[in-house]
Amino acid sequence: MSGQVRITMLGGFHVTCDGNNVDQIVGKSRKGMALLQYLVLQHGESVPVYRLIETMWADDASVNPKSALKTLVSRLRVILSSISPEFSRCIGTERGCYRWRPQPNVTVDMYEFEAVAEKLKNCHTLDEETEKDFQQMMRLYGGNLLHGNDQEEWIMGRSVALHDDYLQVVYNYLNLLKEKEDYEEIISVCRAALDVDAFDEQLHLQLMNALVKTCRNNEALMQYKHVTNLHFRYLGVQPPEGIQEFYKQIIQAGKTLDMNIDAIRDELQEYGEVSGAFVCEYAVFKEIYNLQMRNLERLGSSMFIALVMVSNMDTKPLSPIKQNDVMQGLLDVMRHNLRKGDTITRFSATQYALLLPMVNYESGKIVMERLKRQFYQQYPNSNYMLSYRIGPLSSKTYQGEEHRGTVEKRKRKQKESKE
Repeated sequence: MSGQVRITMLGGFHVTCDGNNVDQIVGKSRKGMALLQYLVLQHGESVPVYRLIETMWADDASVNPKSALKTLVSRLRVILSSISPEFSRCIGTERGCYRWRPQPNVTVDMYEFEAVAEKLKNCHTLDEETEKDFQQMMRLYGGNLLHGNDQEEWIMGRSVALHDDYLQVVYNYLNLLKEKEDYEEIISVCRAALDVDAFDEQLHLQLMNALVKTCRNNEALMQYKHVTNLHFRYLGVQPPEGIQEFYKQIIQAGKTLDMNIDAIRDELQEYGEVSGAFVCEYAVFKEIYNLQMRNLERLGSSMFIALVMVSNMDTKPLSPIKQNDVMQGLLDVMRHNLRKGDTITRFSATQYALLLPMVNYESGKIVMERLKRQFYQQYPNSNYMLSYRIGPLSSKTYQGEEHRGTVEKRKRKQKESKE
């Protein structure tokens, strides 16, 4: 077999010859394949024998590592020669060193990516030529360096650097597209880049902004829901602050109202039959919380905040599927058993936060115990455990409740002593 050899390093390791996959041939020797990858990463730099031994046999106390390395190189050359004679000549030997020696018919995607990325980092104009370069860069970067083996120490640092280069060029491309107001292309670029880095905040924000700009507000809202679920499921946290704040822009986008009371009332009114507690995103919950804090002292009312958490009785973490199911079930229980004036939001992967107006500690606890009973009725024989904490919105409220409780206890004791 002879011809054009292509080595893919980004997104995984693959080798083709004349378009035919030869991974099985290269993979006959796992250590030989690792040696090939290591030398390719050095960009033709001569690597001393001692460094190769330290890398290839880091956890292997070989009796004669120098001899083992010579044997490994010899076997690797035989394997590569069976693919293409030129391929075997890529493993060069010098005094006390080995190195990658590029050949005319052997190409490496990583080298091509690095060249075009370096060219585009400081690109300030978007014309036909540079646009082709940006598109080529995105095609070349298929994912993290040597994905699947990228936990090796000699891979990790280089993988992070290449990933950072990719994002830097993508950000630059998006800024140039924004100057042209080419929002359709921004949407396409963001979605392609999110396949590579699903948690990047800038990419999500740019995508949602472009969707809003093209009047696709429902898609922007779906994207927000997607990134929120992504953070809950895989990281167990709220999405970044910037994404939370952008939610308010999405729900307000495209609303043009005549300046009259009837139009505003119709716009603000909830549609359909309204029952149960109000469920909202965390960004809206924070706004409601801050508004209630302003009103507490002025109105002399009370409000308590509760945190409800679901966990396994055996303390093992819930699987993503079970977690989604039980959290949705708990939300249904709370929505139907709390009042219209109560507010619910997802606080973390396994927690909900509640705002309970016009209650005191005792009545708030009664409410939470009722929710607890309803939850266990819905999951009667499960291993789930529901726990909660409840407290006032401010220490003043708590002190007031405590004072009222002390007065009531004193009155009861006085009454009992008289009797």
